[in-house]
Amino acid sequence: MHEWLLAHTFFNLPAYQWVTAGFLTLVYFFLILSIWKLVILKLKDFSAKTLNRIDDVIIEVLQATQKWIFALFALLLGIRFLALPERWLDRLDHVTFIVLGLQIAIWISKGITLWASGTLITRDGEVPNPVITAMLSWIFKAVVWSVLLLTVLANVGVNITAFVASLGIGGVAVALAVQNILSDLFASLSIGLDKPFVIGDFIIFGDVMGTVERVGLKTTHIRSLNGEQVICSNTELLKNTIRNYKRMSQRRVAFTFGVSYATDPDQLEQIPTMIKSYIQKVEKARFDRAHFKGFTSTTLEFEVVYFLDTDDFNLYMDVQQALNLALMRELKTMGVEFALPGISLVGLHPIPKETIK
Repeated sequence: MHEWLLAHTFFNLPAYQWVTAGFLTLVYFFLILSIWKLVILKLKDFSAKTLNRIDDVIIEVLQATQKWIFALFALLLGIRFLALPERWLDRLDHVTFIVLGLQIAIWISKGITLWASGTLITRDGEVPNPVITAMLSWIFKAVVWSVLLLTVLANVGVNITAFVASLGIGGVAVALAVQNILSDLFASLSIGLDKPFVIGDFIIFGDVMGTVERVGLKTTHIRSLNGEQVICSNTELLKNTIRNYKRMSQRRVAFTFGVSYATDPDQLEQIPTMIKSYIQKVEKARFDRAHFKGFTSTTLEFEVVYFLDTDDFNLYMDVQQALNLALMRELKTMGVEFALPGISLVGLHPIPKETIK
């Protein structure tokens, strides 16, 4: 067997060198794989004793390692045992650089994906903004793989200066062709940075009102009050004035009502005090003012203003309903009637009975 290995050649190299290179490739592969598994195991043991997320992220990044890259790297190490010409050794160096660069790019891409998916949490415990992370994730990954491509080309002897210049010219042409799409992309970036609204906010713009369900790179999805989904371009959305009711810390409520001209002045003076007394008893309500505002052609008009320390619309309606009912009961007890809209009582006098035939 030994003599056969020495006597036979493949590609002008003795057979024993090929056998040795194959054996070393297997040894290197299982050695690298064992070291990788040992490192993962040690990191998991360490991670179980800590509360931060950094070590968990490192473990997930390392688990993104491709087994075929281990095999290819082990093969490159094993081939070095062969008595190859110098020019082939240089090419092996280039291939080794490409393999290592490819694995590093995969690790970085995995880390970016974990960050974009919210696995990495900010200090205050909030998930990063989905619009910003989605866009930055795409940009960062494009940069990582572009740098890898340019580095590989430079390593193998390609002049990348002219290549980068041509990419710049081509980028300008592409930007002009997809300027509408880019406009929406930058609009989504503006939404992510300025945060005029986030997912879950109730907004109104134009004739659209609803809850934000998704903020994408090109469109925003809104669930309207009627139940249908409204899909709006980010660019068109930002052209409108947006009212965000979810961020309302308090609600100012102003309403008016009128009583008849037959109401006694003393009774008119008691009405604001009665309204103030009721509102002060309501939880989360803060009385501001209640005044006999003025005279109209049909009513003696009152204006009431109060604040609710909540953005809950249903609670606001409950409070207003209770106030309206209490107002009706108190006015009925006082003998005060609401004015009939559209009927002027000013200057009217009872008709003498003798004029009625």
